[in-house]
Amino acid sequence: MRRLLAAAAAALSAAALVLLPGHASAASSPVPEFDFSACPAPPAGADPSTWRCEAFVSQGVLTVGDREIQLGEIRLTFSEGKVDGKFAQVFGEMRHAPARIQDGFGASMQLEYGGYSDFLSNDERRGELDLYAVLRHPLLPKGCTIGTPDAPLHSVIKDDPAVPFEMISQNPKTVKFGVVDSQLSLPRTTGCGPLARVADRLLGLPSASGRNTFKQVTYVQFKPL
Repeated sequence: MRRLLAAAAAALSAAALVLLPGHASAASSPVPEFDFSACPAPPAGADPSTWRCEAFVSQGVLTVGDREIQLGEIRLTFSEGKVDGKFAQVFGEMRHAPARIQDGFGASMQLEYGGYSDFLSNDERRGELDLYAVLRHPLLPKGCTIGTPDAPLHSVIKDDPAVPFEMISQNPKTVKFGVVDSQLSLPRTTGCGPLARVADRLLGLPSASGRNTFKQVTYVQFKPL
């Protein structure tokens, strides 16, 4: 009986350590390191005291029909503040390493910035972003993409109830939240040469709005400019 009680006490102690603040559990994710090197300067006429840079680090998943593509880490930076009393933004940089497509015969996907962003959140969405996806494989030409710089994919991201907003730190201000776009429309591939039909069939393209989801679990850190 004493051995049983001692074992139970040890188990409870271990569980308590896992739940203590600052003790990492298997379910928690470490806060990433943030890079502010690509923060753009405020535009001419800006009120410098209102401007800050925001560095995003996300883990993304793209689901096309019944195919799930683990996108891995996506990094994004932009600056925001006021110009002549009005809210303004300047985009900095988007970085994404090629992510291998499971059962894609060695193919990978890399997201690129499509030339438009709006991160002023409102009651209907957290932001909007234009992007396109570069498909890479030794047998595919370099210009093989889903969407293009001239005709990018338009993603409207909304809060994901599965990953609620969380304040990680006040100094420096760091937050975590989840976003999801469940209305993203994906066209056929472009510039994929003779293997275009193979790439389309492999990814299930085109895929209409309502059949795809683009999810991200995002950490954001803020830095005054």
